[in-house]
Amino acid sequence: MNPTRRPLDGITVISLEHAIAAPFCTRQLADLGARVIKVERPLTGDFARAYDQRVKGMSSHFVWTNRSKESLTLDLKQPDALAVLMELLPQADVLVQNLAPGAAARMGLSFQALHARHPRLIVCDISGYGEDGPYRDKKAYDLLIQSEAGFLSITGTPDEPSKAGCSIADIAAGMYAYSGILAALLQRQHTGEGSHIDLSMLESLGEWMGYPMYYAFDGAPPPARTGASHASIYPYGPFPAGDGGMILIGLQNEREWKAFCEHVLRQPALADDERFGSNAARTRQREALRALIVAEFAVLDTPQIESRLDAARIAHARMNDMPGLWAHPQLLARGRWHTVDSPAGPLPALLPPGRHSAFAYRMDAVPALGAHTEAILRALGRSDAQIQALRSTQAI
Repeated sequence: MNPTRRPLDGITVISLEHAIAAPFCTRQLADLGARVIKVERPLTGDFARAYDQRVKGMSSHFVWTNRSKESLTLDLKQPDALAVLMELLPQADVLVQNLAPGAAARMGLSFQALHARHPRLIVCDISGYGEDGPYRDKKAYDLLIQSEAGFLSITGTPDEPSKAGCSIADIAAGMYAYSGILAALLQRQHTGEGSHIDLSMLESLGEWMGYPMYYAFDGAPPPARTGASHASIYPYGPFPAGDGGMILIGLQNEREWKAFCEHVLRQPALADDERFGSNAARTRQREALRALIVAEFAVLDTPQIESRLDAARIAHARMNDMPGLWAHPQLLARGRWHTVDSPAGPLPALLPPGRHSAFAYRMDAVPALGAHTEAILRALGRSDAQIQALRSTQAI
């Protein structure tokens, strides 16, 4: 076994990408060893580069989703730049794009247009709503899809819906694109041909909404918005400690409820109180039960509550903030941090989830805009004069 060989070594991915969904997908492919050529607009690049300047002057979103890639600047509206892309396609295994609806097809980059010339090429189109249907031409951003997929209707407080604190619709689409591409690469081993993946953000987040959809099956009431508490299991959510900390607890069954009453609340008789005799009853009586829990926790500090929960074998967690996550002892103990390079110098980065005994993840630099343009053009046979000519017209 060669421990230095990664699963996607030798695979080349070309990505016409911006924002989060496609870049997040292709970063996963790069983690596994794929060569990812990220095509960006000259001068401005992926517009996610300008979202903020929180990471040594670079964008937090961009740093997160673009390590281990090559940046190639091309103005694909110019024929000479589009010709460069067309020259790269015979070398590619995968083409990923999440441009505006219809933009890739207008440049001759649809699967139908490419398959005859490049039969082994896998084409993954990521869009808000998919390539057909009444919503196909609608632009889509993460928050809009959270709304369309019903996520906002079940998230927040009874008075106000809330979005997720991170881009879950983009992340869902990126991960389904990633797994779809891996499946297509496996399929190609059987058929010898590439295939088309038409992936939508709405369908991706819709899959994640399976539980609330079935909970509201056949006209039943949907899950209520309950803040950080679970809508249908109680007690399952945050409770304040006497020292100002916040503890999340989760009870899953009647054995745990009895142990919680005896060892945490130290009110064993409460386990037999008919008001709280089942999860459904506890959910109906959540305000009364919450008052009992809050009153007991108010005289305890966070470590005391954690000690009682441990003794009762009740699942619990502290409500961490971002500094707490950066310094999380479990991530440190498992060696989950790695250093990657960037235009602004070395940066810490979490290794991808999951240890693999057979290979190490690729953890290379976050690229500067156009950092690899000249090298890629020279590999295609362009001379210095030809490269300068492209640069003079801002084709690159």
